[in-house]
Amino acid sequence: MGETIRLEASDGHALSAYRARAKGVRKGGVVVVQEVFGVNSHIRSVCDRFADAGYEAVAPALFDRLRSGVELDYDEIGIAEGRTLVSELGWDNPLVDIDAAARALDPNGAVGVVGYCWGGSVSFLAACQLNVACVAAYYGRHIVEFLGETPHCPLILHFGTEDSLIPIENVEKIRVAFPDVPIYLYHGAGHGFNCDQRKDYRADAAKIALDRTLSLFAQHLA
Repeated sequence: MGETIRLEASDGHALSAYRARAKGVRKGGVVVVQEVFGVNSHIRSVCDRFADAGYEAVAPALFDRLRSGVELDYDEIGIAEGRTLVSELGWDNPLVDIDAAARALDPNGAVGVVGYCWGGSVSFLAACQLNVACVAAYYGRHIVEFLGETPHCPLILHFGTEDSLIPIENVEKIRVAFPDVPIYLYHGAGHGFNCDQRKDYRADAAKIALDRTLSLFAQHLA
């Protein structure tokens, strides 16, 4: 369904991105922010799913600043390599590239952002630092490190109650810091519950979270 496109960031960096065009009447644009595993087949399928729902979806290849074409497996080797890459990349560079994707979708900022895993934390920062219309962040374990930030657009957060990487105590810290942000808990769900290529995939939780995310987009991207 989709295609590879090129984006240019504000600092002159050129990067690739996967784009899935909206089916039917275009309802808006959505930036999809990858996990630590790169813009792989799962992230492309996420874009396709949003396209099926009427949204043009773009997933910028955030690792292109370090190495192009990164697609890692969902195993211990992939996790270790992905964590090394995100450590080298830092937090500022991904935001510059997400901004490039958002501007490509709509120069006026009427764009939604959704991110998963590491991308959930990056998406949270996008809600605080970028000109976007709304953000949905899935199981971002680093959000707790940014409690001093202030979201400037509608934001929802998704967490599993059995996430081994995100203690429920951290979720409560986030809730206290951002009392106006809806936080949805998925009972029995672990880290990566949205990804059908991971052992913690939970179809029921993934569907409910997607419905809530689409509701957010419908409200703020109309």
